Amino acid sequence: MSSQTPIAQNIQQIKSQLPATCKLIVVSKYREVAEIQTAYASGQRMFAENRVQALLERKEALPTDIEWHLIGHLQTNKVKYIAPFIAMIHSVDSFKLLQEINKEAAKNNRIIPCLLQLHIAQEETKFGLGVDELDAFFTEFGSVELPNIALHGLMTMASNTDDKEVIHTEFALAQSLFQDIKAKHFADDVRFCELSIGMSSDYDIAIAHGSTLVRVGSAVFA
Repeated sequence: MSSQTPIAQNIQQIKSQLPATCKLIVVSKYREVAEIQTAYASGQRMFAENRVQALLERKEALPTDIEWHLIGHLQTNKVKYIAPFIAMIHSVDSFKLLQEINKEAAKNNRIIPCLLQLHIAQEETKFGLGVDELDAFFTEFGSVELPNIALHGLMTMASNTDDKEVIHTEFALAQSLFQDIKAKHFADDVRFCELSIGMSSDYDIAIAHGSTLVRVGSAVFA
């Protein structure tokens, strides 16, 4: 009988399905500190929260070598609280937010890795830039120096549906947009290499469409 905890077994099982090009980020939102500590004890170091307040509380309560990611909607007035330590912000959904991150990163003498969040799902409630807003975003992006941020790629969520074909179509679109944006705007920037797609219910499909970061919560803590 295995001496591993169920959480450790789940992490190991998920990681065994990931290609070498894809990393696991454990989504710790709504979980007890003890549960996160158990995941940490299994060797996991990348964790994500979707709210700044919870992120700050977790950071205080848990080991200092955790790499924290923010995956939820970020208001400009909250950037200053996470700028000193955040490993990556996945949810940049406006040029204004990117400018604010750059400003706060400069105050902390950091370059903060960011992902551009795209809205490709059917639900209206999800945040992110629409595909039709990308040209305007990159026109602005190309006209201003932002030395304290680095765009590392794209993040998106598929529709909340049991229809696998819909999810395949949406992740294929995300992969195609990633490739197009890379070729057009970041051909010479090796940092633009991340496609953050896939969660507990659909990470297998995300892997098939080139995901480099999967954000898994419930499948870890089940």
